[in-house]
Amino acid sequence: MNVDEERQFREFVAARSRSLLHSAYLLTGDWEQGRDLLQTALAATARRWSKLRDRQQPEVYVRRAMYHAQVDRFRLLGWGRETVTDTLPDQPAGQASDWADTVVQRQDIMAALRRLPKRQRAVIVLRYFEDRPDTEIAAILGVAQGTVRSQTHKALVSLRTALAEAGPSVASPCTASGRGVIA
Repeated sequence: MNVDEERQFREFVAARSRSLLHSAYLLTGDWEQGRDLLQTALAATARRWSKLRDRQQPEVYVRRAMYHAQVDRFRLLGWGRETVTDTLPDQPAGQASDWADTVVQRQDIMAALRRLPKRQRAVIVLRYFEDRPDTEIAAILGVAQGTVRSQTHKALVSLRTALAEAGPSVASPCTASGRGVIA
């Protein structure tokens, strides 16, 4: 790409990237994936910019590239990842969970959750109990998405540590009293 073509490409990106990003979001359903999709399509367009015949319609080429990249991404990532089984992976086969153990586990989890700092607790509740994505959590808490991710990581490390210290009642559903006594 020569200097003039590069200038034209940069002007095109500056003028149309917002609209293209909205289309990418609609294709993926996620802003981050939409940004990745748009970058992939723009990189493909940049490689072919000097060969595009109709410089009046580069947006059509980019939109087509986004669509094809999304279809390829869906084919690669969407299929073959789930495995159908007869038993749930959370519950070891042949072991019935005692309700007393469940109550003790829940108490240990809630105690560990209460020990978290307020922001970490809010992130965990919004993500795992309300099933909200990072963007919504960031908007609700008034923080950046990176903060949401870092607070999630720190909270999960703290919870894992606290639950490991709580003993086998949380780690193993096969204890009778919830305090490490095997049934």
